[in-house]
Amino acid sequence: MIEVRELTKTYVLDGQVFKAVDNVSFVIGRGEMASIIGHSGSGKTTLLSLIGGLTKPASGSVLIEGKAIWSMSDDELSGFRNRKMNFIYQFSSLVPTLTALENILLPTAFGDHGENLVDYARELLGVVGLTEKENSYPSHLSGGQQRRIAIARAFINKPDIVLADEPTGDLDEDTENEIIALFNRMNKDAGTTFVIVTHNKEIAALTGHQLKMANGIVSDISRA
Repeated sequence: MIEVRELTKTYVLDGQVFKAVDNVSFVIGRGEMASIIGHSGSGKTTLLSLIGGLTKPASGSVLIEGKAIWSMSDDELSGFRNRKMNFIYQFSSLVPTLTALENILLPTAFGDHGENLVDYARELLGVVGLTEKENSYPSHLSGGQQRRIAIARAFINKPDIVLADEPTGDLDEDTENEIIALFNRMNKDAGTTFVIVTHNKEIAALTGHQLKMANGIVSDISRA
């Protein structure tokens, strides 16, 4: 499903070359729940961005379903992302002028999804426990509620892959457990492949495939 080959991303800081991702290779199979753990600054977010086609590598390749995403044109890559994957960022990134329901539906504005997904968006609102907030704007939602709306938004396109960057970072323990249960449900029922960046070892332990990142280098600790 996801194959990373000798992936490297470099930055220049104060005249020094810094490898945020250093010659990384691994494979995540279709339908897997995978986690990437590591300390802040280890390169986890950069790696997720490379996998998702948001940041271009200095060298190496990312193949999704056998397709090298960095060989695509910008338009091809944008369309591929819209059809195949969705993202959950560290911050909610909701559009302040849209309601909760409209924010969930936002990804459907790009590309032809062939169906009316309003009812599904309402179903997702129920899944994250915010049915009564359908018409609320982000300014009227707590930080945790905004995060749950962002998580619901990630599923509206029924993606094959969800890339999640610290998805439960600012949630209370009960809500965190509910979100992980949602991930497990989507993984089992829809076969969604998950790549979850987290510093929480308890969350990582719930995934079948665990990768550890330190100083830009990845080790596959679940298959060591």
